[in-house]
Amino acid sequence: MTSLLEIAANAVMTVSIILAGRNNVHSWWLGIIGCGLFAVLFYDTRLYADVTLQLFFIVTCVVGWWRWLRGGTGAALPITRARPQALIWMGALGLVATAIYGLLLQAYTNAYAPYIDSGVLMFSVIAQLLLMGRRLQTWQFWLLVNTIAVPLYASRGLYLTSVLYGVYWINALASWFFWRRKMQQAAVQLPA
Repeated sequence: MTSLLEIAANAVMTVSIILAGRNNVHSWWLGIIGCGLFAVLFYDTRLYADVTLQLFFIVTCVVGWWRWLRGGTGAALPITRARPQALIWMGALGLVATAIYGLLLQAYTNAYAPYIDSGVLMFSVIAQLLLMGRRLQTWQFWLLVNTIAVPLYASRGLYLTSVLYGVYWINALASWFFWRRKMQQAAVQLPA
C-alpha cells in the first residue's frame, strides 16, 4: 500500500526532476526536500544504499544549486559535454564501487538486493556529479539508473515510486534531447 510519505516524496521529486530536465535552477532546493523524504522512506524499506544516496543528494543539491547560479566564473554554468575518457573512467569506477559496497551491505546488513541497490547508488552518484556540472551525458546515466530502479522499487512494494521512475526514464530521454538542443543553440550564439 502506498504511504503518504511515498506520495509526498514522489510529488516533490517529480517537480524537481522535471525542472532539472528543463535546465531550471529551482530543481535543486526542491531536490533537498524530496531527498530528505526519500531517505526516510528507503530506511523504512531496508534499501540502505538508497538512504546513503539520498544523503549524498542533499549535499550535492546544495552544491549544484550554487554552481548552476554562479558557475566557475560568477555567471550561470553552461551545458557542456564530458570528455569520453572521463566517462569511461567514471563507468569503470562505478562498477568497482558497486561490487565493493554491495559486498559490504551483504556482509553487514539485512539489505534487500544489496548489489542492485548499490548499482543504483553508485551510478546515481555519477549521474548527479554530471548534473551538477551541467554535462549533457548526465541523462544517459539517469536512463541507466532508472532502468535498474524500476524493478528494484517494485520488488519492495514501492509501486508508485516504481511507476514514477518509469516516468523519470522518459523524462531523462526527453531531457537529453532538450539539453542537447540548448547546448547547440548556445554554441550558435557564441561570438566568433
